[in-house]
Amino acid sequence: MKLILTFFMFITLFSSCKETDIPAEKAALPHVKYEGEKLKGLSFVAPPRPFNEDPMHAVQDLGSNWISVIPYAFTRLKEPKLIYNSHGKQWWGERPEGIRKTIELAHDKGIKVMVKPQVWIPRGWTGDLDFSDEEWKLWEQGYRDYILEFAQMAKDEEVDLFCIGTEFRNSIKNRPDFWTSLIKEVRKIYPGKITYAANWDDYQKVPFWNDLDFIGVNAYFPLIEKEDAKPLEICKAWKPWLTDLESFLSKQSKPLLFTEYGYLSVDKCTWKTWEIEKQIHDYPINQTAQANAYQALFDTFWDKSYWAGGFLWKWFPEMKGHEGYPEKDYTPQGKEAEGVVREWFSR
Repeated sequence: MKLILTFFMFITLFSSCKETDIPAEKAALPHVKYEGEKLKGLSFVAPPRPFNEDPMHAVQDLGSNWISVIPYAFTRLKEPKLIYNSHGKQWWGERPEGIRKTIELAHDKGIKVMVKPQVWIPRGWTGDLDFSDEEWKLWEQGYRDYILEFAQMAKDEEVDLFCIGTEFRNSIKNRPDFWTSLIKEVRKIYPGKITYAANWDDYQKVPFWNDLDFIGVNAYFPLIEKEDAKPLEICKAWKPWLTDLESFLSKQSKPLLFTEYGYLSVDKCTWKTWEIEKQIHDYPINQTAQANAYQALFDTFWDKSYWAGGFLWKWFPEMKGHEGYPEKDYTPQGKEAEGVVREWFSR
């Protein structure tokens, strides 16, 4: 398998795009420089049961230096209630003991950790949450307790980065004071760096970036609607989004972090991935399309001084915790894309 991945990586590199292939537009460029090592991160899927063996060996083998651990909570669209770790029903890897063990194993191998508490909505999306004022207050109290519990854990475990929320479009628009207050409370507990994971289409509307350490973006930008676009084609499709990002970043004082990025291993994976997910079984497997998409993303961003790196979505320890179609899922594990990721992560 490694020989196949290496061969594909060799071929892909010669079909990839370079900066000179895409004419630069005259615009103010971001003045912020990220000085540290790139975050070569993996969004680490919490397993249902404890690990059979240390999963960090595979993380190291890929060349990754960070993982994101995600203790999910749950909300329904019309119910102002947040549920976490209720009656022991939650998977081991999402409960406090599982999160602590995952952090411990990562730190033992010198791998840094972002704790990213995240809300899952059955048949819905966090960005669509919308309540009356009184209902918002109820929901916010539950969310505050949830976030501060993990901020305390992040402090206790000396975690390297903490994410206060993911893709709360309506909430940050209509309830910005809650988020400003929450950031202050987290800062009182947790001494490390903090970010927020904005959706790809509303990062410019987040009002509290100045209070955080990274501008976090979940980078699922729709690029090109083609079954098997080549890296150069995908890089050209990145150009308008790159121009928008750089225009925005030129007015900021924080580096850019992709709190999530990734591609399904199916046809048209560089298009509207949230729509593909709903009909995933209708899409043919296409490992090359996924690999080309990763190649183009790294070609586009790796040498940008303002780009801190990011967290690949997603990585299954021991291949546990997947939704039942890992051959089509975002993970590059055992696919052509793994060779592309390994080559870039080795830099």
